[in-house]
Amino acid sequence: MISWYHSWIAAIRIARRDAWRAKGRSALVLAMIALPIVGVSAADLALRSADLSAEQSLSRKIGAADARLTDSHYGPVYQSPQGDASAPVGGYDNYDPTRSKPAEGAADPVLAALPAGARAVKESTGYAKVRTRHGLLDTDIRELDTHSPLTAGLLTLDRGRLPQAAGEVIATNAFLEESGLFVGSAVLPRGAKSAYRIVGAYELPSELKKPQITAPPGTLFAPLDAALQAAGSSGVRAEDSYLIKVGGAGFTWNMVKAANANGAIVVSRAVILNPPADSEVPLYQQQSKDSYGLNGTDAAEMAVLATVVALAMLEICLLAGPAFAVGARRSRRQLGLVGSNGGDRRHIRAIVLSGGLVIGAAAAVIGTGVGVALTIALRPLLEDQLGVRFGGFDVRPLELAGIALLAVVTGLLAAIVPAVTASRQTVLASLTGRRGVRKANRVLPVVGLVAVAAGAAIALYGSASDMGPTVVAGGSALAELGIVALTPTLVGLFGRLGRWLPLSPRLALRDAVRNRGRTAPAVAAVLAAVAGTVAVATYEHSHDLQMRHEYVASLPHGVGVLTTDGSAHKEMPALREALSRQLPVATRADVDRLVVGKPGCEEYSSDPTCGRAEIITPKDQRCPLYEAENGPASFSAEEARKLRADWRCADASRIGGGPSSPYGTIVADEALMRVLAVSDPGTVSALAAGRPVAFDKRIVKDGKVTIRVVTDTAAAEGASMRREDPPGQDKVLTVHQAPDTVNSWGSQLILPPSAAKAAGLSTAPSGSYFTLDGTATGKQRQALDGDIDRMGVDARVSIESGYQSGGDMGLLILTVFAGLVTIGAAGIATGLAQADAEADLKTLAAVGAAPRVRRTLSGFQCGVVALMGVVLGSAAGLLPAIGLRFAQRREMEALYAKARAMGDSVTEAVPYVPVAVPWETLGGLLIVVPLGAALLAALVTRSNGALARRAAG
Repeated sequence: MISWYHSWIAAIRIARRDAWRAKGRSALVLAMIALPIVGVSAADLALRSADLSAEQSLSRKIGAADARLTDSHYGPVYQSPQGDASAPVGGYDNYDPTRSKPAEGAADPVLAALPAGARAVKESTGYAKVRTRHGLLDTDIRELDTHSPLTAGLLTLDRGRLPQAAGEVIATNAFLEESGLFVGSAVLPRGAKSAYRIVGAYELPSELKKPQITAPPGTLFAPLDAALQAAGSSGVRAEDSYLIKVGGAGFTWNMVKAANANGAIVVSRAVILNPPADSEVPLYQQQSKDSYGLNGTDAAEMAVLATVVALAMLEICLLAGPAFAVGARRSRRQLGLVGSNGGDRRHIRAIVLSGGLVIGAAAAVIGTGVGVALTIALRPLLEDQLGVRFGGFDVRPLELAGIALLAVVTGLLAAIVPAVTASRQTVLASLTGRRGVRKANRVLPVVGLVAVAAGAAIALYGSASDMGPTVVAGGSALAELGIVALTPTLVGLFGRLGRWLPLSPRLALRDAVRNRGRTAPAVAAVLAAVAGTVAVATYEHSHDLQMRHEYVASLPHGVGVLTTDGSAHKEMPALREALSRQLPVATRADVDRLVVGKPGCEEYSSDPTCGRAEIITPKDQRCPLYEAENGPASFSAEEARKLRADWRCADASRIGGGPSSPYGTIVADEALMRVLAVSDPGTVSALAAGRPVAFDKRIVKDGKVTIRVVTDTAAAEGASMRREDPPGQDKVLTVHQAPDTVNSWGSQLILPPSAAKAAGLSTAPSGSYFTLDGTATGKQRQALDGDIDRMGVDARVSIESGYQSGGDMGLLILTVFAGLVTIGAAGIATGLAQADAEADLKTLAAVGAAPRVRRTLSGFQCGVVALMGVVLGSAAGLLPAIGLRFAQRREMEALYAKARAMGDSVTEAVPYVPVAVPWETLGGLLIVVPLGAALLAALVTRSNGALARRAAG
């Protein structure tokens, strides 16, 4: 025992001195191992610090209160103990909206739920557009008594003071940054009659990027709502909640259930810190807890994460392994002296392994130390990036020790193969520099082949099993490890290509084959990096093709539309003029919408003076699937399948709400047909003659369409609950039925202005469709947006540009990453090759070889390693991508079948889930990366070397 201890101490000392002598190589390996440790330790500390404790999280949600109560708007409810899930009593299937509406003049149900003696602070939140230095900014607005002790912890005052009187507000730093305003500025919500003075800046600790302004109670919503209503616009809505203080044991679970019975949802400090058993939660008795997604971490995500970590460790080991082999090769005389003085193979292995232990330990200490230091130093940047203030630094010593141990294990694993190789050399070979001859390992290729077959089978099984992604990831990782084990054999097969190559590449290939101990790890490292890149690139490219196939254009390519809400009808002429002035508009078709009530009324306005004009589909032309009392459940699966193919139920993607009207009715003339590229002569001539055109044959009967003018929206909602048509006055119009082949781009009915007027239907300007003479530049779009902002209206301009892929940058980054790893690994292998072949190169120089031979040979050695790794990695990377896509196809087929069983209008065809190879990415990896590695190695290699006598044989 004592001799074993002393031998390892001596081995560690020798390894430490050797590492100190070869500072450059040691720093390279140390950095290689330490860099991931820096990232992991920093991520661990940052995420743990950002993951607040229950008490810290409660302080940011409910301040110093015992609970926060919010109206559920569903009447009596059941809720989870955390207050993050709820459902109406009896479930959503039996929910009756009429019972959740409080009677006129009734007290707030939340206040009715408060226990006697409770203190309450009201918080009102809403949304508005606020004028800034740059235009309009979508902003959260809030009313809260910030001076109340119950609000402590909800916000942090950064500078200035809290608001005290009407006309004063405080704003978040995010709002001030985006708006260009500052403490002391005046801020004006759009529609408000008077501005508010910003007296302080604050931040929301868990929402640093949220633009928000806060005013004292009663000073913001009521004046703004009154001003908007007076201007004929829809008002601003506020969502109210209450911070409650009850004292004693706090807001108990029994109090929570009593509040639920009054229609309030509760976030209670006492309940969250001491939750009840699931058996005491009525919500979980009504519906399984699993349906609310509250069962913890997804096992599939953990499996994928473990696979990624394991492959990352493998890649580090494969990259560091050749570097340790370089060290063992350069120290072979020292190792030979150990053997000549009585050391056996155990001691040789211990010395090389100690090198991995020393560098791994140094990487562990430096990596974790630098990671923690960086997290502390970069805390403000990290918090800004995450959008959350840390609750404090949550240092977990055991987790950091585990991360550090990972570095030590990685160093040891990387040194295993060089240690075994060095221990097998004879003392004479080590002292004289001879390499010796080793028989090829016949077991490893068999193990690798079995692993590849088993991994491929598991991945393919996963593509057809319920555990799809998890099994595919595990099988792909096993197959990749099998290819790594097969790498020495595959390198030997590559060597057979040398007979057809010129001198320099042939020498490089044969050298790589003869020295598989250093070539195989580098090739495997490239394989690991390229396989991951190819897998992600193939998956993303295939997904991109699927999204492109599923994309449904809202307008013809290059056609645009200007739309506004109802309140902007007065500004529409100015908006249309700005559109034509700022953009290269070729043709413009102005459109109106039908209105019932004031010109500013929207279809679903909460204003009781507003109604709507609704197309009534004849009852015998409605889809039976949705007319039955129980919906699709009223029919058998076969009956539902047949009905989905019925023309009344067919899902015509061209029919739906148009951009200017959710009901699909547009008031326009024949110019709209030119813009929408509708060339059917009958349709165009009908509009030109003032005749309405219908594009949905379900709404047409006997050549007529019925439009019902609904003025009593409350009665209409009641009728809807009874599955009846809304009451109102009918307008029957004779229409032209457009052929099914005509795409109306979302409109069911187009009314010429003269037809709408003749029917007694009121209209209001809604927007414009337009074509462009060329394309709109970014500068032109910005100029138009500036004009719209200066008008102070809510207008939107969109131009159909077709499907836009968002994955190109990600694929480029992955390709660059794989290229860097490839060049790095190939460079390490080339350095080892030069160390091994130094004597051969000097002999070539001695017999008259040109100086460029050294440079050329070095370039080809590097290129050969890179090419072999890229080819094998490309093949290995296709497996997981194909498996995941097959698994997704199975999931989509099951989803389609379930949707059809539930009666949804989905196609009977098989979902389109393609598997496509990204040939551009693959071509870059197969051609550009090896070529770049070869050229770089050739450029950095010296073309001459000192002539020396070879060691005697």
